[in-house]
Amino acid sequence: MSGKADIGVTGLAVMGSNLARNFARNGYTVALHNRTAARTRALVADHGDEGSFVATESPEDFVAALERPRRLMVMVKAGEPTDAVIRQFAPLLEEGDVIIDGGNAHFEDTRRRERELREQGIHFVGTGISGGEEGALNGPSIMPGGSAESWQSLGPMLEKISAKAQDGSPCTAHMGPDGAGHYVKMVHNGIEYADMQLIAEAYDLLRSVGGYSPAQIAEIFHTWNTGRLDSYLIEITAEVLAHDDDATGRPFVDIVLDQAEQKGTGRWTVQIALDLGVPVSGIAEAVFARSLSGHRDLRDAAHGLPGPRAKALHGAEAAAFADKVEQALYASKIVSYTQGFHQIQAGSDTYDWGVDLGRVAAIWRNGCIIRAAFLDRITAAYRARPDLPSLLSDRHFAEEIGAAQDDWRAVVAAAAAGGVPAPGFSAALAYYDALRAERLPAALTQAQRDFFGAHTYRRADRDGVFHTLWGGDRREVDAG
Repeated sequence: MSGKADIGVTGLAVMGSNLARNFARNGYTVALHNRTAARTRALVADHGDEGSFVATESPEDFVAALERPRRLMVMVKAGEPTDAVIRQFAPLLEEGDVIIDGGNAHFEDTRRRERELREQGIHFVGTGISGGEEGALNGPSIMPGGSAESWQSLGPMLEKISAKAQDGSPCTAHMGPDGAGHYVKMVHNGIEYADMQLIAEAYDLLRSVGGYSPAQIAEIFHTWNTGRLDSYLIEITAEVLAHDDDATGRPFVDIVLDQAEQKGTGRWTVQIALDLGVPVSGIAEAVFARSLSGHRDLRDAAHGLPGPRAKALHGAEAAAFADKVEQALYASKIVSYTQGFHQIQAGSDTYDWGVDLGRVAAIWRNGCIIRAAFLDRITAAYRARPDLPSLLSDRHFAEEIGAAQDDWRAVVAAAAAGGVPAPGFSAALAYYDALRAERLPAALTQAQRDFFGAHTYRRADRDGVFHTLWGGDRREVDAG
């Protein structure tokens, strides 16, 4: 435990500790700091044989233990705790040093911090890290923002500790300036919300309409995970559904309270999408579904409302329905990723980040929660056409979703007929139909706006801005 450390980690809860161990396992000397020194000592005592650690107890000793340029990773709660740590350490740093925030910070906070520290000559790197506790230890997907100079200093280290795709490439890359890394991670989490909601709806439909038990559905998901739906979330869903509760012997999914919680990144995704005018209806429905699940009082009050009861299928009919659900799930997942990548592009355009969508897809191929086999194809689609306006504009995805649409519609119809809520499937299908429609009823909406608020309209047959005198003789006047 001697010599200067290559990197320091402050904040040694599970994620911080596991990242510190990951760096050490990969040959880096890691300085350790925590608000309570006991946690620092415990990490060295339990895992000191995994690599080279420098345990410190004061901020001054921590900073002194780092080689120049200093690389200091902050792993504390987002918001004021992060600001407090920055205020504590920034005065001890020098020009060219790097502070890395590995928490789930709001990207606007990251932009502010980056701007303030830049004035002091300190690089601030907001870094999205996905993969949970296991990923932090064994290789996460890492999404750093910040300056190009900071990436030169930090990039090789992040590449070494990150997950690796099947082709061996590291699942990390520079996302862009200031808040780009945390923004991309935010949208990643939004897609994660949608993905989880769609999987939950598939389970509900297989059980309520298909008549399958949780154990049987686990087998269905296991089979799906060997095909085009191969993904981490499908894999763990099969594991959860196959598990029985030790205390009761009942399916584990039946003893978990049906109220899903959230930490905020999905909600941020929808809020920012509204600000940018980007339609992310699938992600929004996933966020609202979690919110609705938590309103137990409303659900209890509505429990007796009339509605149909799904009639369970059997035998060959049930198997055929399961195949349709697979089609609906795959098509809806494509829509979720389409909406997420659209939002990343919109943010990149708004903030002048220059985010490479193909690179984003590439670093999500392993390590992160939404890792999935079809991210290889998304990567290829954006590499072939960097200006691809939508995943649905890619010929291969368009062909697949076209082939799935009849079954997709049948599943949404079965959900409605059986009274099974499927907001994710329904929203994804509505988005698909809205995109492909030659003409939308938005024409009527705009006409209504002109009627009650003189908000004007444009015509389909000639240029210009117009208003109809609805309260008068209904003449059309030029409002340009």
